[in-house]
Amino acid sequence: MKIKLIVVFLSIILLGLSSFVGATSVVRSVGGDSTPESITGERDQFRIDLGGGIVPGPNGSFGSERFEINWDGVPDSFAAPNNLPPDFFNTTSPRGAEFSTLGTGVQVSANSGIGPIEFDNINSTYSSTFGVFSSQRLFTSLDSNIVDVSFFLPGTTTPALVSGFGSIFTDVDQSGSTKMEFFDANNDSLGVFVVPVGTVGSESLSFLGVSFTEGSIISHVQITSGNTALGAGINDGSIIGSDSVADLVVMDDFIYAAPVPEPETYIMMLAGLLLLSTIISRRRKTSNLL
Repeated sequence: MKIKLIVVFLSIILLGLSSFVGATSVVRSVGGDSTPESITGERDQFRIDLGGGIVPGPNGSFGSERFEINWDGVPDSFAAPNNLPPDFFNTTSPRGAEFSTLGTGVQVSANSGIGPIEFDNINSTYSSTFGVFSSQRLFTSLDSNIVDVSFFLPGTTTPALVSGFGSIFTDVDQSGSTKMEFFDANNDSLGVFVVPVGTVGSESLSFLGVSFTEGSIISHVQITSGNTALGAGINDGSIIGSDSVADLVVMDDFIYAAPVPEPETYIMMLAGLLLLSTIISRRRKTSNLL
């Protein structure tokens, strides 16, 4: 009876932890020109928000505070024209992030000398459309302009939460075309945040990073990059509808807080320990009676 009451009590706590209506966010954003320096200040402020210093450890970790992905360490065999395995950054390089899309996959652009750079493998105009923040690779979803980033305890299939996530984008031309929506463990939206437009035309850089003062409450992030997917016949600025102009956008660095277990995981672990403690206690009482 006692253990049931404790589990019920913990479940009530969980319900409170899982509801973040009106969660308070800290937003760092900037639309820059084609130089990394134009967005570095806001990027670094977001790094400070998450913690972890500036010296990277194994697998892009910064202490136990955050992870970063700049795509450059991906093997050539997993870069364009090949697709990136969606769990690469949770298995091969365990950073607790996996990607999904309604398109045909996700891709990292090729290194110079290995293949066409900056997604020229898709359309030869793209290397003059997109710029890079950390040379030289970029990231995109294929046949869709939307990609989801879900979080796990690194190297496991255990769902996890983070307190903040940010990304660098290149060639955001239209206000509202590029955005990120954050979701909690119940798949309830924590808000939609718009990436600012760059200050120059092609190859501009933009940054958006959002963290929550409530702590680790983000289960996944949906990123909308521009208003249409990359394609062989789709150039930036081309007509894509009766009155729409293509705004093509891809991503560079990802920065996010180190994933931690969801509240359900903590409760299950604690309930298991309490159950084990009860079993041991009963065995001791039985032994004493003998």
